[in-house]
Amino acid sequence: MSEDKDRHFWERHATQYDRSMSLFGEPLPRAIQRVADVAHGAGAALEVASGTGLFTEALAPVVGELLATDYSEAMVAQTRIRVAHLPNVRCQVRDLFTIGEADGRFDVVVAANVLHLLPDLSGGLGVMWRALKPNGLLVVPTYCHDQDRRSRVVSALLSVVSFPGQRRFSLSSLQAAVQAAGFKIREAELIPGLLPIGFVSGNRLDG
Repeated sequence: MSEDKDRHFWERHATQYDRSMSLFGEPLPRAIQRVADVAHGAGAALEVASGTGLFTEALAPVVGELLATDYSEAMVAQTRIRVAHLPNVRCQVRDLFTIGEADGRFDVVVAANVLHLLPDLSGGLGVMWRALKPNGLLVVPTYCHDQDRRSRVVSALLSVVSFPGQRRFSLSSLQAAVQAAGFKIREAELIPGLLPIGFVSGNRLDG
């Protein structure tokens, strides 16, 4: 898929996204709560690929200010509706690779269920590293399509009927990618389910 086709996919599916995510059951609500728990008390937070705001709504009440970004206008429109009652959230249509002017500003960066979709994984993680203050926290809950036989079967079916990802993670490969990008792993836990979520967080390393 080209970037334009990728974007068009999310534009078309924005209004059905929440319903499709509910099919995967318990892992997603648990991951949302975990993000809120680990980010609690942070001053400035950045969310990349915020989608329809499922994580945004839980994150905003526990941080000082939140910039929620997504490259899909339709997704951002859904987020704005969801968080209209939260005064500390700004929603912007932004591609991950265009947020460079925010370098070193954020205490926490959240990128939920997007790393497997990035065409340039190391480049994307590099942008997130630079967006953080020294020792800032990266949180990347990510569906693990390559965790076990069942997840690989589910992933293969999804690739036929929905958006094909760029790569398939297991918890260990997700942790390795974050570590290789210059982060000290803080936690790495698998949230079990039909399609499990790897909950990985890490602090930016400097020097």
